[in-house]
Amino acid sequence: MAVSRRSFLKGVGLGGMAVRIGLPPLAAMFNSSGTAYAAKTGTAPIESRFVLWFNGNGIVENYWVPRELGTDYNITPCLKPLEPFKKDIHILTGLDNPNGKGHHGAMSSLMSGQAFTGRGAGGPSIDQVIAQKIGNESRFRSLQIGACQESFGESIQRNMSWAERDRPLPPEMIPHRLFDRLFGGKDLGWIDRKKSVLDRVREDASSFSTRLGQEDKTRLDEYLTSVRSVERTIASLPPEYAKELERPEESGDMRDWPRISKLQSDLLVHALASRQTRVASYMLTKCQSLTRFPWLGHTNQHHAYTHQGAATPEGQRIMRDINRWHAEEFAYLLAKLKSIPEGEGNLLDHTLLVYVHEHAEANSHKTSGMSAILAGHAGNLKTGMHSSLTGTVGDLYLTLADEVMGAQAGKFPSASNKLSDLV
Repeated sequence: MAVSRRSFLKGVGLGGMAVRIGLPPLAAMFNSSGTAYAAKTGTAPIESRFVLWFNGNGIVENYWVPRELGTDYNITPCLKPLEPFKKDIHILTGLDNPNGKGHHGAMSSLMSGQAFTGRGAGGPSIDQVIAQKIGNESRFRSLQIGACQESFGESIQRNMSWAERDRPLPPEMIPHRLFDRLFGGKDLGWIDRKKSVLDRVREDASSFSTRLGQEDKTRLDEYLTSVRSVERTIASLPPEYAKELERPEESGDMRDWPRISKLQSDLLVHALASRQTRVASYMLTKCQSLTRFPWLGHTNQHHAYTHQGAATPEGQRIMRDINRWHAEEFAYLLAKLKSIPEGEGNLLDHTLLVYVHEHAEANSHKTSGMSAILAGHAGNLKTGMHSSLTGTVGDLYLTLADEVMGAQAGKFPSASNKLSDLV
C-alpha cells in the first residue's frame, strides 16, 4: 500500500495526552524508482535536511589541514575517523571570518556574519535563516542540540543558534529531555524509564505493520528497536546526567561526554528520519570550551591546552588527540545517517552537514584561513575533495543556502560572492 510520508504511530498516554512517533523512510512512501515521494497528485521531491555542527576552540592546523588539494588528498591525523566517508565530504580551507575578534567576536561572526553586540550574536544564525525558509512545514522548525556543558558562562559562548540579534536558542543538552520532546507528551512511566514510550503505540504499530510489505516491516521493526535501545541507554545513565549544570566547577564536570554525544546524535537522526525537522544545529563543545578529556588521558581544560605549551610537540599532539575525538563524533553521525535507507539512497544522500569552529588555529585566535567540512549529498554539492577557497564564511553560507538547500536566502551578512566551486 502507499503510505504518506507524514504518517506516524499514535497512542494515548496517562491523562489522555496524545503520543506520536514519526515513521522512518519506508519503501511504500516513494515512487517505484525511489527518486521521489509518491503523492496523490503525482510525486514530490525528497526534501533536503541541514545540520550545522560546531565544536569550540578551533583546530591544530598542522595535524588537521590536508597538504594536497583536489580529489587526491591524504587524510590527516585529526581527520582519520572520517576516512571511510572520504567520498561523502568536502574539506574547505582558506575562508575568512570577518568581524571576529577573540572568542566572542569570532563566534558571533561565525554564526550570524555580524559583530558581537556585547550581549550576543548580531543577528540570526545561518541555521535559522535556512529554517525560516524551509522549516515551517515540519513539527519543529529547527532543533538545537548540544552535548558537553563545560564552558565559560556567557550567552555567546553557550549558544550557537540565534533567532535574531541577542535572541539565543539554547541547545538541549540533556538526552532525557530531548527524547521526551521527540517522542510525545510526558508520561511518568517513561520519564523515569520504567516503561517504554512504545507501549503507548504498540497497538497502532501492530495494525500498521500488517499492511506493509516485508521490506517495510523489517525497516519499521528496526526503527522501533532503535528507539527502545536509546530509551534503555538513557535509563542506564547516572541520575546526575539528567540535570543541567548552571556552571561547571573549575575542576570540571568529568561526565562521559562521548556517551552523551552519541545519544544526542542518535536522537537527531531519529528526528531527521521521521521528518520532525529539516534543520538542526549540534553544539558538541562550547565556544571557548573548558571540556576535559579523561578518556583520552588529558584532564586539563581544552581552552588551557590551546594556549599553554600549544606550540610544543607535546601540546600539538594533545590538541591533535582532542580534534580527532571531535572528528570521531562527527563521523558517528555520518555513519548513522548513511545507515538509514531513504528512497533509492540513504538519509545522508539528502542531508547537508556543515562542520565549523570559531577559530582557525586555536592558539592565535586566528579568523583568516578558516577550515570547514561539508558532508552529505543534498543538492548538487561536490564531495570527495579538498578545496582552498578565496571568500568568507558568509559566502559559504549563502552558496549553501541558495544553491544546495534551495532556501533562497538571497543575502547573508559578510557575503558578497557565491562560491561556484562547491556545486
